Amino acid sequence: MKCIKLIKQSTGRELGDITRTSDSDAELRVKGGKWSYVPKSEWKEYNGRVKKNEQVTEEVGGQVKARRGKRSNDK
Repeated sequence: MKCIKLIKQSTGRELGDITRTSDSDAELRVKGGKWSYVPKSEWKEYNGRVKKNEQVTEEVGGQVKARRGKRSNDK
């Protein structure tokens, strides 16, 4: 399965539509010049299947000790 995005206007589809289709169908559409390949993550975001991560930054005062190795006792 491949994810493809419409890059040129077409009848029945909106510009920027992203669809997931079989490898052979995707190859034919991309060769036609109206579609291009996109990563699966972009398809998931287009369909609303990905939760957007909120980055929370905290200011930490002082020094932070780095733990080294699996069995480090310094916490």
